[in-house]
Amino acid sequence: MNLFDFSLQLNGFPIKKATRLLNTIQEISDSDFNAYIESKKQAIVKHHLKNNAFYKGFAKNIDDSDWNSVPVMTKKELQKPLKDRISKGFTNKNIYVNKTSGSSGDPFVFAKDKLCHALTWAIIQNRFGWYNLDFNNSKQARFYGIPLDKKGYYKERFKDKLSRRFRFSVFDLSDTAFEKHLEKFKSTPFDYINGYTSSIVLFAKFLQKKKCILKAFCPSIKACVVTSEMLFEDDKKLMETQFGIPIINEYGASELDLIAFENPNGNWQVNSESLFVEILDEKNNVLPYGEEGRIVITSLYNKAHPFIRYDIGDVGILSKESTSKTPILEKLTGRTNDIAILPSGKKAAGLTFYYITKSIIEDDGNVKEFVIEQHKTEVFKVKYVSSETLSEEKIKVITDEMEKYLEKGLSITFERQEKLIRSKSGKLKQFTSYLNQNK
Repeated sequence: MNLFDFSLQLNGFPIKKATRLLNTIQEISDSDFNAYIESKKQAIVKHHLKNNAFYKGFAKNIDDSDWNSVPVMTKKELQKPLKDRISKGFTNKNIYVNKTSGSSGDPFVFAKDKLCHALTWAIIQNRFGWYNLDFNNSKQARFYGIPLDKKGYYKERFKDKLSRRFRFSVFDLSDTAFEKHLEKFKSTPFDYINGYTSSIVLFAKFLQKKKCILKAFCPSIKACVVTSEMLFEDDKKLMETQFGIPIINEYGASELDLIAFENPNGNWQVNSESLFVEILDEKNNVLPYGEEGRIVITSLYNKAHPFIRYDIGDVGILSKESTSKTPILEKLTGRTNDIAILPSGKKAAGLTFYYITKSIIEDDGNVKEFVIEQHKTEVFKVKYVSSETLSEEKIKVITDEMEKYLEKGLSITFERQEKLIRSKSGKLKQFTSYLNQNK
């Protein structure tokens, strides 16, 4: 057994058993897969109704013959002590405990039973294998945050050592830091890059400015997997050009699993092995493939903690080409709480501003990155990092475009920054509304 798998097994996570289970699931035929999903949905509901007092109280009116009678869970309902949400037979000794990032504004502590957590890793390893990447042996260039307290810092560094990865700081994204990164790529046979989208995009922009291709300096590099933040098509093209490798889009949630992973055909394939993903409207009605709505997910194997029809807080579309065994996430449009409310009462996804502004603001390479904040219904602030201050002409073009696509009468200010503030984890939130805080 390889070192990473051995460390999982040593800590009580049965990775070999999970891998066998995954293989069994994947061998189920397309024609039989819907029956598999239905049986697992019913089994996980029955398990938690029988063994979980919290869930029994939450879901008291379920009709066994009607899946739509199963209530939708939100993050707010899970913001109570973990000990009150754990199923019978589970304690801290036989579960995996972690907490969500809080990027949604509703952080909470969660648990998985150990087989469920091992299955998460089995699925991740399987997906990386699509690109001939071996999670145990392939060398990873990791663009992630890291705890700054001594204990957390050294714990992550030890895990990096076990997992054959080198961590690049996402808290220093200066050209000086990127020069050092490039030297590390020259001297290390990395197999792939993995990490937060925004920091990797900045590294690609640095390479573009230097007019160099990463693969020329690091011939062993095969792929780049980006996660945790939105990946825009023009950023993907930039990274493909400057790295000289495929860019793979990943979508996941720590409390659940890997949710979707871009397959070699360029489709965002949803994890149907351990999750059941639905798209619901505002009244919790299931929407057909091709229609946009709230992403609601059931964890089919987590017996320690219920995540059943769990509203993750994201909005998206499942493609019309989806099947039970191979659902395809056609579009991920952002979080339900990243909504801008305009003076007229009209609502717009916060990323609408980001899309509009991005198409204009970065065309000459001056602006490295930016975020948008809403302070009042009519007041928006664009904070940006750039080589030079934006010209009045550029500001007018952006303002006009925002009003054209949204509505007139908006007050849009621009504020140049030395660097943008990231969360403690190192992630960059592209749109933030402060309307609730200002009430």
